[in-house]
Amino acid sequence: MTERKREVFSPPAVGGISLLVAFAVLCLTVFALLSLTTVQADARLAEASARAVEEYYAADCAAQEILARLRNGETPVEAESHSYDSWHRGTRYTYAVPISDSQELDVEVIVDGEEYEILRWQAQYTGEWETVEGLDLWDGTLFE
Repeated sequence: MTERKREVFSPPAVGGISLLVAFAVLCLTVFALLSLTTVQADARLAEASARAVEEYYAADCAAQEILARLRNGETPVEAESHSYDSWHRGTRYTYAVPISDSQELDVEVIVDGEEYEILRWQAQYTGEWETVEGLDLWDGTLFE
């Protein structure tokens, strides 16, 4: 009689390695998606920042032009108010140049001929303030 050889088929021992590779691919995919969303958020922030800087410097340029006209002796329409300031010996002008929908550049300057002194050159928020009411704050007493 011939002896039959019994063939034993065993699958390759890659179960643990396959799970490890699948987990690594999953982790790399998650990290890639997180990186992509971070880059997109950074791009939006950079665009908003560039737009804000561009708007500010456009308003700054317009305010400088108004100041130049004041120094030349003109009284531009943009100058909201003016009064003689005896302390500084000159005429005090105040005007505002819009930066965006919610900001403006407030300028206060004293002009005496070609000489001038800038008292205020400041960006101000002009939007509506929303107050938060109904906050439960600790009044300083111990809990009972």
